[in-house]
Amino acid sequence: MPVERRALLRFITLYFALFSAFGFASPFLPAFLAGRGLGPEEVGFVLGAATALRLVCGPIAGRLADRLRAFRAEIAVCAVLAASAALLYLTAHGFWTVMAVSLLQAAALAPLVPLADALSLAHARPPQNTAGFEYGWVRGVGSAAFVAGTLLAGHAAGEYGLSAIIWLSAMALLAIPFAATFVPAFPGGAESEARHEERPHHPWLMLLRQRAFVRVTLVATLVLGSHAMYDSFAVIRWREAGISPATIGVLWSESVAGEVLVFLLIGATLLRVLNQTGALALAAFCGLVRWGVMAQTTEVAALALVQPLHGFTFALLHLASMRIITDTVPFDLAGTAQAVYGLVGIGGGTAVLTILSGWLYARFGPAGFLAMVLLCIVAFPVIWTLHRALQAHRTSAATEVMHT
Repeated sequence: MPVERRALLRFITLYFALFSAFGFASPFLPAFLAGRGLGPEEVGFVLGAATALRLVCGPIAGRLADRLRAFRAEIAVCAVLAASAALLYLTAHGFWTVMAVSLLQAAALAPLVPLADALSLAHARPPQNTAGFEYGWVRGVGSAAFVAGTLLAGHAAGEYGLSAIIWLSAMALLAIPFAATFVPAFPGGAESEARHEERPHHPWLMLLRQRAFVRVTLVATLVLGSHAMYDSFAVIRWREAGISPATIGVLWSESVAGEVLVFLLIGATLLRVLNQTGALALAAFCGLVRWGVMAQTTEVAALALVQPLHGFTFALLHLASMRIITDTVPFDLAGTAQAVYGLVGIGGGTAVLTILSGWLYARFGPAGFLAMVLLCIVAFPVIWTLHRALQAHRTSAATEVMHT
């Protein structure tokens, strides 16, 4: 078996264990926390605080892994800590105890996906080469594992109660250290050290001068942030409406199936047809439709129709954002740009809006989803200014080419 295929299979095993652990727990965790005696605002605060802590712990762990080249060891240690914290949920009751356990697990979970991505991307082949493997393949397997985990967790919760999701997630997390042992180590050498030394002394200021980067990050903050109420309270609302755990598992899995479809099959075609800003506009429009429906009904048929729109509100937006960042940000700022994009667009916005969603749901119930609709509407003028910034960037780049 060629080295590339052997490495691919090992990364597939790692991603299957990693994303199945998230699939077992994350869709049902808000409902589990509510069963521990927390009200809607407390659930929102716990989940938001955990998200905020990940923003701190993730970069720290990444920097430590970069310095020590201990990616696999960090993944193993963090997975064991996350599994231990998951089991502590079973004995936790009341706001402060649940908060402490949630923060402990958040700190342990934060580095897992970034470090796994760093490892797999380091061994995946660049688009222009034929060696290695496609990074999208392992992420596709991860999304499929999330779907399978969610389906199994839905049936298990229906049969044995919500505590079953904790046991399933803990077992999957404990499988991660074994899978991490067999993936290739992070490659290093003089070339990577030289690139590190050549990075600008003030990368944050340089990024702030990149108009396209600032605007695409803001669009991501609005559209991805609009998922906060869905992630925190969709399952709670559906359970209150009498929808069974098994059906909830199917509904949640539909959204991830849409994500897989866009990532693996139709995303690249949509980007070619619509261009990057057109794809962002489509993602924002789908978010407007999705949250509008969820604000008005819990009919299973209606929910089943809008759940696959997650493929556009998340996956298509992510693909378009990555394309814009790659095209406009200087190569020597690529790593910093990804960190800022993830921190502000995905992490920071989600943390704030998750806390806000608890307040909205407590006071307005399902109508709180209309605030998520508003976020998607606000994204449209930002996308327009981004489109003009991209045109200016292309004109400037073309001028530089002509002068050279």
